[in-house]
Amino acid sequence: MTRLKKKSLHQDIVSESLTRKALRSIWRDKLTMIALIFVLTLSVVALFAPFITDTIMRVDPNEPTTADKFTPPLQKGYALGADDIGRDQLARLLHASGVSMGIGFFGTALSLSIGLVLGMASGYFGGGVDDFMNWIVTTIDSIPSLFLLILISSVLSYSAESLIITVGLIGWTGTYRLIRGQTFSLRAKEYVIAAQALGANPRRIIFQHILPNLISVTVISLMLGIAGLILAESALSYLGLGVQPPQATWGNMLTKSIQFFRLGPHLIIFPILLISTTVLCFYIIGDGIRDAFDPTLQK
Repeated sequence: MTRLKKKSLHQDIVSESLTRKALRSIWRDKLTMIALIFVLTLSVVALFAPFITDTIMRVDPNEPTTADKFTPPLQKGYALGADDIGRDQLARLLHASGVSMGIGFFGTALSLSIGLVLGMASGYFGGGVDDFMNWIVTTIDSIPSLFLLILISSVLSYSAESLIITVGLIGWTGTYRLIRGQTFSLRAKEYVIAAQALGANPRRIIFQHILPNLISVTVISLMLGIAGLILAESALSYLGLGVQPPQATWGNMLTKSIQFFRLGPHLIIFPILLISTTVLCFYIIGDGIRDAFDPTLQK
């Protein structure tokens, strides 16, 4: 009986890991879960957009029907109406979801990867490495981003792939500064100093002791970065620097429809709803993850 009591007492005092507490906190956060379900659902729909339009809807998103231009929603078989040359608005939005979400995810992943690796190296080694990296970052930040976008995009052509490469090459400096600061703090922790004393090489220390403690910051940066790039793609499309038609994105669909506001208001409403709702959900998810990994808010 005494052994059972001791075993039960031992189980009660064993503390949960921060990650497990964070996951439980996210699961209990209804707003974050709703936003997460929306983003996951939209991602699946965007991934299977070609199958949906070709097999289920049997519609070519780029095929115009002049007689049906500016058709309002729920008329002539168009669930969300038709655009200025008679193309199915729903089919184009489905394909645009894949492009816009892809630009947001892969562009952020590329810039995050560059910033993460360089930030960890600069923060851990310090000295000349840190001075050299800070010089590079200061130089990049001193050049207007719009000028760099125009320069790189004109060389690589205006496509989804070129936009991903462009934002990846110029958008990593913010992540670099964040990761560098976190790494500076982590390299002074006792477990890092102990690993150094035991003779662990820098690569092992960085990837096994420092990187795991940067996962929460990295995931939050990924969520916020995707939201920021979706908005940036819309802004670049307005300036004529985004993905060019006939390839549809939420940004270029919205930009083109502005001139047809009186003839087809539905052409503006649906892209705006998708952009604003998706961006809001990513911000909610990022905020929920940040709160979940904050030890001061753990219950």
